[in-house]
Amino acid sequence: MDGDKYFIVKKKAVPEVLLKVVEAKRLLASERALTVQEATEAVEISRSSFYKYRDDIFPFYENTRGKTITIMLQMDDFPGLLSRVLGEVAQNAANILTIHQSIPVNGIALVTLSMEIHPEYGSTTMIEELESTEGIHFVKIVSRE
Repeated sequence: MDGDKYFIVKKKAVPEVLLKVVEAKRLLASERALTVQEATEAVEISRSSFYKYRDDIFPFYENTRGKTITIMLQMDDFPGLLSRVLGEVAQNAANILTIHQSIPVNGIALVTLSMEIHPEYGSTTMIEELESTEGIHFVKIVSRE
């Protein structure tokens, strides 16, 4: 591949060494580790692995340039489901900017939500929780700013 390309990958698909690099970076940022040596020892990776990948992996919310995200959900059309989705968004301190729901066809509706994400919460947990909600078929990130 040529140039910088970005991918959104679920945590379960990311190699363990990359997850440990993220954890080491978190330790350094929170000052629980004062040196790279301390951080890499704490997460059990080599310093060379840390330096090799440190600029290439970030939690999703840290890699966004702004705080706005738009997601699309395919969901069953039954009373209260959209309310549960909006409740989940609120629990994650996200602020809804726009909501668009299509007219349901065969009991399935498409909902597009644009929201401002709170920096301390990020969007990863919220999206995982939405995906596991009964009646939600899928959640897709459409854009981020």
